[in-house]
Amino acid sequence: MVRKYNQLPQVAFSILLALSLKERHGYEIIKQVAEDSGGKLKLSPGALYTSIKQLHEQGLIEETAQDNDTRRRYYRLTKNGKATLGDEVAYYQNSVLLAQKRHILESGILYA
Repeated sequence: MVRKYNQLPQVAFSILLALSLKERHGYEIIKQVAEDSGGKLKLSPGALYTSIKQLHEQGLIEETAQDNDTRRRYYRLTKNGKATLGDEVAYYQNSVLLAQKRHILESGILYA
C-alpha cells in the first residue's frame, strides 16, 4: 500500500509508537500511550478502537493470534506501519532541528 505523506493524527501516531515495542492488546496500548505521553494523552476505549480500525484499514497494523489469551485481540505493526512510523519520527526530528535553528527550542526545551 502506497501512502501519500500526510501527517498522522496524534492518537494514531501514539498507537504506532506503543506498538513499536511489542505486540499489545487494547488496554496495554492505552497504558503505554499514557506512559509515553507523560500522562498528557489518555485514550478512551472508543477513541482507541476507532483509531485501531482506521490503522488496520490503512494496512499499518494487523491483528495477531495469541494461543494463551483468546479473550483479547492483539495488534502489531505491519512492515508498512513501521515505515510510516519511521517517516513520522523523521518529520518530527526535522521539526525539532528547525525549531532549534530558529531559537524556538534549545536542547529540547521550549522557549516562549
